Amino acid sequence: MDALELLLNRRSASRLSAPAPTGAALDNILQAGLRAPDHGALQPWRFFVIEGAGLARFSQLLEQSARDGALDEAAIEKARQAPFRAPQIITVVARCEESPKVPHWEQVVSAGCAVQAMQMAALAQGFNGIWRSGPWTHNERVRAAFGCRQQDEIVGFLYLGTPQLKSAVKVVPLETEKFVHYF
Repeated sequence: MDALELLLNRRSASRLSAPAPTGAALDNILQAGLRAPDHGALQPWRFFVIEGAGLARFSQLLEQSARDGALDEAAIEKARQAPFRAPQIITVVARCEESPKVPHWEQVVSAGCAVQAMQMAALAQGFNGIWRSGPWTHNERVRAAFGCRQQDEIVGFLYLGTPQLKSAVKVVPLETEKFVHYF
């Protein structure tokens, strides 16, 4: 797929099934993430690949976190099932360092760029995914499981797999006049 076509037609896919990227395809995805913009060469990203038995462990982690938060049974069940929405998840952590030249927010944005690059690399290889965030990114138990220090941020969970449905919605270009201004 042509790079520009890929960028102009990107859509997330929430219904994902096996197979998930493996081998060279997964390595390409991770390498794309490692090419994210990186002011100061801080490399402020850490990727945690969750698949196989890791999905069950992540399910247990989210379930326990939901119980700790005194959520209702429906929310606990939703937390327990969340990891099984896709055969693979990559948790992306912004591992932020104190820097006189690169502020915290910029390191977080760099990790966000890594998520976008990984999703695009997945799409280019016939896979797809959806970037999810939400309250689990700030949950202390979840943060600890991914080795987050106080200054680190979980920027999201990139769910990856093979799209179950082909999007029926045609991507229509947005009117740039609503979003673009010339200074």
